[in-house]
Amino acid sequence: MTRRLMIQGTGSDVGKSLIVAGLCRLFARQGLKVRPFKPQNMSNNAAATPDGGEIGRAQALQARAAGVAASVHMNPILLKPQSEIGAQVVVQGKVLGNAKARDYQAMKPGLMAAVLESFARVSDGAELVLVEGAGSPAEVNLRAGDIANMGFATATETPVVLIGDIDRGGVIASLVGTRAVISQDDSARIKAFLINRFRGDVRLFDEGLRTIEAHTGWPSLGVIPHFAEAALLPAEDAVALRSLTSSGGRVKIAVPVLPRISNFDDLDPLRQEAGVTVDMVEPGRPLPRDAALILLPGSKSTIADFLALQAEGWDVDIKAHARAGGKVLGLCGGYQMLGRRIEDPDHLEGDIAAVAGLGLLDVVTRMGGTKRLSPVLGVSLPDGTPFAGYEMHVGETSGPDRERPFARIDGTIEGAQSETGRIVGTYCHGLFGDDAQRRRLLSWIGAETSDLDYERRVDAVLDRLADHLATHVDCERLLAISASP
Repeated sequence: MTRRLMIQGTGSDVGKSLIVAGLCRLFARQGLKVRPFKPQNMSNNAAATPDGGEIGRAQALQARAAGVAASVHMNPILLKPQSEIGAQVVVQGKVLGNAKARDYQAMKPGLMAAVLESFARVSDGAELVLVEGAGSPAEVNLRAGDIANMGFATATETPVVLIGDIDRGGVIASLVGTRAVISQDDSARIKAFLINRFRGDVRLFDEGLRTIEAHTGWPSLGVIPHFAEAALLPAEDAVALRSLTSSGGRVKIAVPVLPRISNFDDLDPLRQEAGVTVDMVEPGRPLPRDAALILLPGSKSTIADFLALQAEGWDVDIKAHARAGGKVLGLCGGYQMLGRRIEDPDHLEGDIAAVAGLGLLDVVTRMGGTKRLSPVLGVSLPDGTPFAGYEMHVGETSGPDRERPFARIDGTIEGAQSETGRIVGTYCHGLFGDDAQRRRLLSWIGAETSDLDYERRVDAVLDRLADHLATHVDCERLLAISASP
């Protein structure tokens, strides 16, 4: 039987995704055939896979860390929030439909078959599968029908290591409290725990470890010091948005943070450019007047996010910026907002059939058709700078400004530009991870360019993360746990 190990957490954002990525790289370097897996993920930061679907961004990074191509089966259930109570449900890379939270709870038992099928596919040919949980097993109100944590672990007889985040405080209570509320059978499946994001002298927590061990019966596998370079890796969850603002660069890029922002890892390479300040503008603050570029990011629900943009008065700021000769770039949903009109006659996104857009591009978007999910290779126009990226969107955009396309992909024009060339829209994600295309953007807005090799940096950080875990985690014992029933 293929070795398997599940990394669960005492809560969301305790570092599960990062630790799984680091372990994937660590064990892959040791020669093991490692594969990542996450039964259920909730994120609007998704990645297109070579097999024609989409998965959570974290699983794509974990696959990269393991040295394998990403697959839809590495994250068979992806929930993409569209409102406070509902989400789009993606099963094995394809959209199944929309569901409110209460309805989804009723759907979960039926989705376990897809989860187990995907797990079998990922396990086939692998020597070790590292599984990431979602949220926390302490959410015992969700235990019945669970497919994300202990329900999955039980169905597949997968041993569990539980992570607590000391940086947020209360780590002893979170671990001991988890033991107190879960069942005896679920507790027995947890074989050990880890403490993550420690700052300072690790020896000062020795008594804390003994306290946790005494109250839970679980042994410690180590205390992991804070890994600052995690900020250089693509973020998955919107909870990380506040940390995405960079500072110090002479040229400012302003990004309005919309409620359903998606694929915001597009911004990661820009944040790492010393000549640029990426200003993530949260609600309640106007867009800065000194921005060289306003960048409208992707959105999971374009019309709803556009209405939120208007409610903040950001539409006024953007139009004033454009009138003053400023540059505006729209990515995917942001591109749709730049047009004259956004139409949703089939109500794919919600109850509103149409809204007038910003009118900065003479185009109209009509929602509908098959969702486009594919890696792309193209050249930006008119200079012919090559790039690699991906498309992930529903809807078709047409209009006169499409006659001035942003790019050419496989012989087909893509995107649109205004007559002045200062307003640009494109459906291409991942542009700025391509060094040549990022430098082109920096030159366009008058920022200094650099010799940053973004993709090489990501791999170097993954290697250092693996080294970090090897130093602070009892990885031999962890691997031994993965072999236990």
